[in-house]
Amino acid sequence: MRVIRSLREIREPFVPSVATIGNFDGVHLGHQTLLRRVVEVARPLRALATVITFEPHPIKVLAPEHAPKLLTSLERKAELIQAMGIDRLVVLPFTRELARYSPMEFVRRVLIDPLRTVSVHVGPNFRFGHRQTGDTEILEALGQQEGFQVGVLPMLLVRRERVSSTRIRELLTEGQVSKAGRLLGRPFSSQGPIVAGLGVGHKHTVPTLNLAPTDEQLPKIGVYVTRTTLNGVRYDSVTNVGHKPTFGAHGLTVETFLFDFQGEMVERNMEIEFLYRLRDEMKFQNPAILKVQIQEDARRSLKFFRLLKKFATRPQISLIPKR
Repeated sequence: MRVIRSLREIREPFVPSVATIGNFDGVHLGHQTLLRRVVEVARPLRALATVITFEPHPIKVLAPEHAPKLLTSLERKAELIQAMGIDRLVVLPFTRELARYSPMEFVRRVLIDPLRTVSVHVGPNFRFGHRQTGDTEILEALGQQEGFQVGVLPMLLVRRERVSSTRIRELLTEGQVSKAGRLLGRPFSSQGPIVAGLGVGHKHTVPTLNLAPTDEQLPKIGVYVTRTTLNGVRYDSVTNVGHKPTFGAHGLTVETFLFDFQGEMVERNMEIEFLYRLRDEMKFQNPAILKVQIQEDARRSLKFFRLLKKFATRPQISLIPKR
């Protein structure tokens, strides 16, 4: 997949595009459905399956005080989009000038002139243009006028839950990481550099790895069953998101305890997948009591993984109707 950060970089001016437009934060199941549709339409047309997104998030420019915490970094978003078979990711710098484009200007300056778009696919709540005056009906009308097709996919529901980035953020702030993962189509994860902690784990409780501070979305403060990936190897783990109140007042930290890890730590980055919430973070009378609680957290986490493995390996039973 080619990543383009300016429309001036486009080198295939005569190759048509099948495009979709949006922020794609999280690349959740709804986004994935949209991306698959773009690829399906593009292949028989010998067109480039193209995703148009924005950096930074438009709200961060237009109303920074209301900007949401992101579910995925741009780099992670690009990885997930590439995995869906997209040929080209166009990352438009979101500026106030771009925000002033009318729907017609956006179509002509972004979709038509540089990309030669022949088909556009969006979700039902798609809005574009100055003050979001463009919607799916206006896009369809412009498509008829400018000669491209428009497909509007219906809102995706999973167990009667609307799949949206906003809803996933809500679930994470409530600590409902299992439900958030259901809407994402994979466990919610945080990734980044490993940083040095205060050393209290090695000295008083259990050794942990600390994730670098992040501005991206994190789950509600508490203790979680997790999987932690180091250098491509996944380890069952238990992770605390919080302020370590037993050891005084500290900034928000994400620290993970790996089961069955052996060897010397040389990896500089890690990814933590949040699978299940065990409990709230609590202040204990002393580190010794905290260590006992961590051991209990580990025991419950190992039980979770045993059950997970049991259900994953359970044979599927096919019911054959009687003739």
